[in-house]
Amino acid sequence: MPIDLLIHSAAQLVTCASDHPKRGAEMTDLGLIEGGAVAVDDGFIIDVGSSAELASRYTPRRRIDASRKVVCPGFVDAHTHVVYAGDRAAEFEQRIRGATYQEIAAAGGGILSTVRQVRDATVGQLIAETRPRLDAMLRLGTTVAEVKTGYGLDLDSELNMLQAIEQLDISQPIGLIPTFLGAHAIPPEYAGRAEDYTQVVIDALIPAAAKWYAESHFPARGVPFFIDVFCEENAFTLEQSRRILEAGLLHGMKAKAHVDEFTNLGGARMAADLGSTSIDHLDVTSKHEIEHVALTQTVAVIIPAVNFNFGSSQFADARALIDMGVALALATDINPGSAPCPSLPLVMAIACRYQHLLPAEALNASTINAAYAVGVGDKVGSIEVGKLADILLVGAADYRHLAYQFGGNLVETVIKRGKVV
Repeated sequence: MPIDLLIHSAAQLVTCASDHPKRGAEMTDLGLIEGGAVAVDDGFIIDVGSSAELASRYTPRRRIDASRKVVCPGFVDAHTHVVYAGDRAAEFEQRIRGATYQEIAAAGGGILSTVRQVRDATVGQLIAETRPRLDAMLRLGTTVAEVKTGYGLDLDSELNMLQAIEQLDISQPIGLIPTFLGAHAIPPEYAGRAEDYTQVVIDALIPAAAKWYAESHFPARGVPFFIDVFCEENAFTLEQSRRILEAGLLHGMKAKAHVDEFTNLGGARMAADLGSTSIDHLDVTSKHEIEHVALTQTVAVIIPAVNFNFGSSQFADARALIDMGVALALATDINPGSAPCPSLPLVMAIACRYQHLLPAEALNASTINAAYAVGVGDKVGSIEVGKLADILLVGAADYRHLAYQFGGNLVETVIKRGKVV
C-alpha cells in the first residue's frame, strides 16, 4: 500500500498512547516500542508497530531512518501567553535586586506594563513580535500550543489579540488553541473598581469574544475556545472568578482557571466543580483540595518555569498531585514577565529536579495529558492510529535524555501534520 511517509528503526518509539488523561501509575507508561515504526498518510497516523511489520505493509514515498533516535509525539504547551508586545527585562533586574512580583505590579509594572505595550500595538505588530517566539517553540518540539489573550483588558485590544492568534494559527505550523483571558488583571482605568470591571468582562467582553470565535476559522477545525480567569489576591476574587467562568460557559466556551499561584482562595475546588478542563499553577493548593480535584476530570497544569524564573524554592507539589491521582500536565507559561521560556524540554528538566517527576511522567505530562488539558486529546498528544502526525525525532537513543540533558536542544526533526517543518 502506498503511503506518504514511513518513520522506521527507532531506538525507542514512545507512543504515550491513551484515550484519557493519564493518572497515577499510568504516568510512567510511555507505550514504548523498541525498533518501532510509524506509517503516515495525508497528515494522519495510519499504523504503528514494529519496523519489520510496517515495512512489509507499506510502500512509502518517503522514508526516515530513526536509528539511534527516540521518536515521540510533538509536545503540547498547555498554558502560554505567547502573543504580546515589548518585554519586561527591566523587571527581571528588579527581581534580582529583591522586588517581589506583587511589589512590581503595585508600582504599575507586571501585567499592566505589557497591557500598555499591547494597547499601543497593531495586530500586525503583535504577529511580527510573536512569530519568532513560535518559531523557537517549534524548534524545541512544540507542535500545539494554547494561547491566551489578557494583555489588552479592553474590547478593542482583546479582539486584536484574538485576531493575531487566528492569523498566526493560519500562517505558521504550530496549531494554536485560543483562550479568552480578559480577566487577567484589573486595568488601570478600573483601579479600585474591580467589581465594575468584572461586570464589563461578563456583559461586554465575553459576548464579543464568543462572537469572534463563532466567525473565526477555529470551529470548522474542531478547535475549542476557552474562558480563563486569574483567581488571585489583587486580581479577581473567588466569587468574581466563578461568575466570569459561568458567563463563559453560558457562551459555549470551555473553562480554565489560574489558581493558587500566590494565595489560596479556594479557586481549585471552585473551578474543578464547574467542570473546568484545566486548573493551572497550583503552587499553594492544599492536600484536601488536591484530593477533591483527583475525583474530577480536571487536568492540573503545573508551570515550574515561573518558579524557576522567580528564583523561588517553592514549587507546586507535583509529586503529591500524581500520587493522589490527579491528571497532571506541564506547560511553559511563556510570557514577557514571569516565564520568558519557549522550551518544554527545559520545563521537563526543572519538573524532574525540583518537583520529583520521573522522566516518563514529565514526557506524558508534556504530550498526552497536555493535549487533554487543552481539549484536543482525541486529536494530538500521542502516536496512535487516527491522530494527526505531529511527531518528533530526538537526537538520543533513550527518552530520558529529554529531561536528563538541559540547556541545549535534542529535537532534530519536527513533523507537523505529516510534513517535516
